[in-house]
Amino acid sequence: MTDVRLPLRGIVPFAAGSVGMGIWVSVPGIFLLYFLTDTLAVPPLIAGFALLLPNVLDIVLHPTVGQLSDADRAGRGSRRRLMFAGCAVVLAFVALFAVPPGLTGVPAAAWVAVALIAGNLLYSFYQVSYLATPADLGIGYHERTRLMGFRNLVITVGVLLSGVAAPLLAGDDGYTRMALLLGAVMLVAMLAGITGVARLDRAAPGAPTEPGQRGRLLAALRDRQFRRLTGSYLTMAITMNLVLAAMPYFARYELGRPAFTSVLVAAFMAPAVLATPLWVLVARRWGKQRSLLTAQAGFVAGCLVPAFGAAAGLPLLIGAMAVLGVAFAGMQLMPLSMVPDVVAASGKASAGSYTGVWTAAEATGGALGPYVYSACLAAGGFVAGTQSPAALAAVRYGFALVPAVLMTVAILLQRRYTLDAVSRTARPTRAPV
Repeated sequence: MTDVRLPLRGIVPFAAGSVGMGIWVSVPGIFLLYFLTDTLAVPPLIAGFALLLPNVLDIVLHPTVGQLSDADRAGRGSRRRLMFAGCAVVLAFVALFAVPPGLTGVPAAAWVAVALIAGNLLYSFYQVSYLATPADLGIGYHERTRLMGFRNLVITVGVLLSGVAAPLLAGDDGYTRMALLLGAVMLVAMLAGITGVARLDRAAPGAPTEPGQRGRLLAALRDRQFRRLTGSYLTMAITMNLVLAAMPYFARYELGRPAFTSVLVAAFMAPAVLATPLWVLVARRWGKQRSLLTAQAGFVAGCLVPAFGAAAGLPLLIGAMAVLGVAFAGMQLMPLSMVPDVVAASGKASAGSYTGVWTAAEATGGALGPYVYSACLAAGGFVAGTQSPAALAAVRYGFALVPAVLMTVAILLQRRYTLDAVSRTARPTRAPV
């Protein structure tokens, strides 16, 4: 079973589904904290808490959804029913930015928090089941990397385009228009992803999920290799979401160019698009563990340049963003390709439980990243408008030095993962088209 080579007619729509996921993750990740503090006049710590609380609830939510997804596959043979339900996340995405006129401060933060709670629930239905697919299929080590390479390439393109388009569509007061347009793209992409999952299931069916395995979640939590990988990924997720949340602040308050957010996003994401296929090749030569550690080290190096702020000069800052983007591509591809390896090594057909824990860590990182940055802003005395020197230093160092420290911690955690030393599979053969 593990010598199967997946057909493009399944891979392409599967990868397209990640465009919708990328919009849900990136647009709120980049703009929601800024939208709260600078448009809705929410104090930084309250804004950070409004984003933190809904995502912390995912620590319980996602593993439970993972068990539901496993049960659905055991009973129905697929996870697609939950994925269809998850497409309703589009409604929550629109609600995040369609705040009623006149609602500001704490009430506005409450509106956003409620919409985010609903959105996270719906998104988990789709995300957990989608990411369980590589572990469900009868494919091997390198084919998992190939599949996730396609997926990561497409999601990075989606993040790039949505990250650049969102501020242009929103302008100063067009956030609802932006959410409606991007929400429509989300829906189309997520439905394509469901089609892709169905085709991949037919091309490379894996071992069926057995019903009644109540210990699946505990098995995932007790898996030492999985805990090490998840701990590193959680720290990376915190770091990446902090950097994304900080970009609009760095553009406006450090560079003095609010519209430059789109340039920073493009300088970050465009190299990531180009680098993803190269990381697939690097992983085949070096293995996933060594490749991931290299990407993490490159990210730490790239973070040091923005610490100098505008004094570093735009060419050097853009170059640093490109380095971060190349590293980001590797840090997205390798861990997501390693999770199916861990599931395969466990000998249990319970991918939903593993991915439920994994996406809970991802969601927690999505919450803690902006919250850590909001705490940096609060420590510097940040208020919307003119900033003190201490506040400007918080904007700059929170964007540069804090991520460098966090990524160093991720490297130390990742070095404890040893499963990648397992032998790799034989040369694959093509599946039926």
